[in-house]
Amino acid sequence: MPEAWLRVWELLQLPFMQRAMVSGILTGVTGGLLGSFAIFRQLSFFSDALGHSALLGIVLGVLLGVDPTWVLLPFGVVFALGVTLILEHTQLSVDAVLNIIYSSSLALAVIALSLIQGYRGNLNQLLFGDILGVSPTALWLSGILLLVSLLYIGLTLPSQMLLTLHKPLAQARGVRVNWQRTMFVVLLALVVALSIRAIGVLLVSAFVVIPAATARVWASSFSAYVLLAMLLGALSAVLGMLGSAVFNLPSGPSIVTTQLLLFVLSLGVKGARQTVTFSQG
Repeated sequence: MPEAWLRVWELLQLPFMQRAMVSGILTGVTGGLLGSFAIFRQLSFFSDALGHSALLGIVLGVLLGVDPTWVLLPFGVVFALGVTLILEHTQLSVDAVLNIIYSSSLALAVIALSLIQGYRGNLNQLLFGDILGVSPTALWLSGILLLVSLLYIGLTLPSQMLLTLHKPLAQARGVRVNWQRTMFVVLLALVVALSIRAIGVLLVSAFVVIPAATARVWASSFSAYVLLAMLLGALSAVLGMLGSAVFNLPSGPSIVTTQLLLFVLSLGVKGARQTVTFSQG
């Protein structure tokens, strides 16, 4: 067995690596599940906006002297509710509201961070994540969030599909559009907030969006699309962490790079197959 793979095998025996693998699978499945709906609802920018805004939540955690995870979760909920409230009371577009909130949050975070005397936090971990340092508590939270997401989507699947594919028809059928949108955005915010510690502020949007985008390349039905997005989210997390261990690379960027490679490969294979089919026809 090559030395690199022997090192990987040894790492897989360590508790922190096992926790990282389980965390990657749980967050990957949850991100793929909600990301598949987010793309169709044009909420891809939401995770990016929350990721940047979350730096303010991290700074609040530093000021309060508590684990940032316990601040990021309520911060994500407040962010989601704030966006929903502004959208309901203004004529602004979603991307305009998100841009205003995340830009101002980021500015406040940088100012607050500069005023914290003696802060020596690891900026790289904030920006690019550290899934290898995931705690048992975060692991349990990821499992609970996945279970809640599966239950919510499963119990409201007809309404979710109708709202995602044809909003006016959903309203005509009596679907509580505002309530369903708010619940979904809150869940998405919690997933993003919980993933930030592992993937980082700058990369968390890709972690949610790319597996769903890759699934769209292959899926022939909406249900297959959602399931494939969940599978790709978990698979890319595992492959990314294995690649990180083999080549001694940062885990967060390795996961997102793996997602990108799967997306590009899918486009290439799909394009080649369509070209062959066209030629034969």
